[in-house]
Amino acid sequence: MSDCLFCRIVAGELPAKVLYQDDDVMAFHDINPQAPLHALIIPRKHIATLAELPEEDTALAGKLFQVAKKLAAEQGYAESGYRVIMNCGKHGGQVVYHIHLHLLAGKQLHGL
Repeated sequence: MSDCLFCRIVAGELPAKVLYQDDDVMAFHDINPQAPLHALIIPRKHIATLAELPEEDTALAGKLFQVAKKLAAEQGYAESGYRVIMNCGKHGGQVVYHIHLHLLAGKQLHGL
């Protein structure tokens, strides 16, 4: 999807400060961080929203959470805590239509 911002990052067409990557998943720093650690964790495969996640990609969606857990530990936030968020659709606050987790840590985050 050439018009998808995250697909362009995956393709190397746009720069990103990469924290993690493998054959399925990529994680990079958010350009507008809301916490000392604010990473975006995305599948390399384009899936627009959680509502469009095919059942056959259930393991891929789970891998996003495993990468969030790994990054939180590597960055030193596993014990103090962190937040993982996925927005879905316009009213859910989704801005880029390529599923992604926000990993936030490094400051006190208050309940929703």
